[in-house]
Amino acid sequence: MQYQWYPGHMTKARRQMAEDLKLVDLMIELVDARVPLSSRNPDIDSMGQNKSRVILLNKADLADEECNRAWERHFTEKGMYAVLMDSRSRAGMKTIQSVIQKACQEKIEKNKKRGILNRPVRAMVVGIPNVGKSTFINSFAGRACAKTGNKPGVTKGRQWIRLNKNVELLDTPGILWPKFEDQAVGMHLAFIGSMNDELVNQEELSMELIKLVESNYPGALQERYGADSGLSSVEMLTQVAKSRKCLKKGGEYDTQKAAAILLDDFRSGRLGRITIEAPER
Repeated sequence: MQYQWYPGHMTKARRQMAEDLKLVDLMIELVDARVPLSSRNPDIDSMGQNKSRVILLNKADLADEECNRAWERHFTEKGMYAVLMDSRSRAGMKTIQSVIQKACQEKIEKNKKRGILNRPVRAMVVGIPNVGKSTFINSFAGRACAKTGNKPGVTKGRQWIRLNKNVELLDTPGILWPKFEDQAVGMHLAFIGSMNDELVNQEELSMELIKLVESNYPGALQERYGADSGLSSVEMLTQVAKSRKCLKKGGEYDTQKAAAILLDDFRSGRLGRITIEAPER
């Protein structure tokens, strides 16, 4: 199956991001902790190489704890600050404030030497669809956040959000989309729901997920759906249909409905804490 991705006006978006980057001290990138590589925009490293970087491994509560720690080390070794978090429950939010200050410490010290005191750190938040960028901004800012209004050089519609006296966020919704050639990246994004489910064959996608889970988390599917071990991906999907009473007219098992259930169970964490991409893999 070919995974198609429609990045929209990528050239225009990339140009806008380059302009916006001139206004910020820090780039905060959200990735999905279950697929930390596939959920990164490949342009970000080159465009943000002169900026301080913070990687937020969001939805860490749905990912394998051991893999979470390994990814945290991986990004730290690359010179970035990494934080495990869940923007929905606000887990990890307290850590982020101090990490932002650490990441920009050099910039803050330079400002002090130049006589610029109490200037807030300006950060741009980036992330592909469905990694929780909007939820993070809302959770981090809170209801009492004050919008400081448009600033010179920022096109209409982009807003600075003052979180407190120390941090301002540049909210740039919808400008960052991934572009990929590797079909595995497309498959991983389809697993987590970053691609429209209507654009993929869910039965084929679910069978790929079955293979991956069986290989790396043996027993997870058997525990959830009461299946025997050693089943093929086709047989396992049929077992999901049987377990969840997915039937078509005439009594035939509805594997299409079962595929949707399986994918939803994975995305919501009901299959357990599962990481698709681990550093050692």
